Amino acid sequence: MKKLLIILGIVTLIIIYNTEEKKYINIPEESIRYRIIPNSNSAEDIQAKEQIQKSVEKDLQKIMESNTIEETRTNIINNLDNIKENIELTKKDINYDKEIKINYGLNYFPEKEYMGKIYEEGYYESLVVEIGNAEGSNFWCVLFPPLCMMENTNKEEVEYTFFLKNLISKIIN
Repeated sequence: MKKLLIILGIVTLIIIYNTEEKKYINIPEESIRYRIIPNSNSAEDIQAKEQIQKSVEKDLQKIMESNTIEETRTNIINNLDNIKENIELTKKDINYDKEIKINYGLNYFPEKEYMGKIYEEGYYESLVVEIGNAEGSNFWCVLFPPLCMMENTNKEEVEYTFFLKNLISKIIN
């Protein structure tokens, strides 16, 4: 009976935890987001995304030093051709043949959960680099104000069953 009550208590705690209100992060209205989406999650495509990301980040370093959103916009627009050119050089250097599309403007971002925080979906002013079919896990950040530089590698997915499995096993055995 004691074991059953403990298991029911654990299940109740899990249910309460999973129904907890989600914490939404509001990205400032005056912001510019940035995203690179690889062709797929294959090793080759992820490696290409990382090389292209490094190339783009070199161009973005000066852009991210901007003091105002207007200055950031101007710097992005003035450097789009340079960014495209450097991406093409990187593609050639790594012998990668997927088409790459670059768009600066209003782009759709799906809802994203990262480290327990929810970033709302919507159309955001952004610089988006799509590689090939653009179906892989993307790199994203906020260029202005510079809020993040993070890789989406499903780090937000935490495995809780390991702990619970061990706890329940100890109780039952």
